Amino acid sequence: MNVLLFGATGMVGQGVLIECLQAADVSLVQSVGRTALDQHHAKLRDVVHKDLLDYSAIESQLQGFDACFFCLGVTSSGKTEADYSHLTYYITLAAAKTLARLNPQMTFVYVSGAGTDSTEKGRSMWARVKGRTDKAAYMFRPGVIQPLRGVRSKTSSYQIFYSLTRPLLPLLRAMMPSTILTTEVMGQAMLAVARRGAAKLVLEAADINAIAAQKA
Repeated sequence: MNVLLFGATGMVGQGVLIECLQAADVSLVQSVGRTALDQHHAKLRDVVHKDLLDYSAIESQLQGFDACFFCLGVTSSGKTEADYSHLTYYITLAAAKTLARLNPQMTFVYVSGAGTDSTEKGRSMWARVKGRTDKAAYMFRPGVIQPLRGVRSKTSSYQIFYSLTRPLLPLLRAMMPSTILTTEVMGQAMLAVARRGAAKLVLEAADINAIAAQKA
């Protein structure tokens, strides 16, 4: 299986990359992003591309893939709805349209968030924009995610939260395994969906956890 990965430098993307590189049935993981990765692996190919709204210059490098894991995301804090829409909706849509044309049989998995408003009419700007994006392929809507294996968040406020709650998250996850996920579970579930599909397109935290548990 050849996998495209967007957002490999983010917290979820880092975890997904680890799982992909360890998976025996993954032959190639190609990262696409604005900045180069700081790691090397026999399976890993890194494509640096600045304009995430236009892929015409690298279309030849985006063909022949079985799955795309779109983990590119930013915090909505401090952003207008127009700015957040640009970063969340239009960038995702540009990639999805291009990849659907180049790889018609591809499985596309997009990481959204718990509480996403698919009606696009809610009060929360974040939920409305995410809801507008959740229109095709498989949507992962996790809530709290525990970073494992040295994975860190690029958003300083999130990393502070994870650092402060590090002793508690394993306990909370043991008590609520279907609510609190891990970066490891996210990666395993994405690979499982790419291999076998899923019973529904929108997958909440409990669904993601259950799919990862059935990976074998």
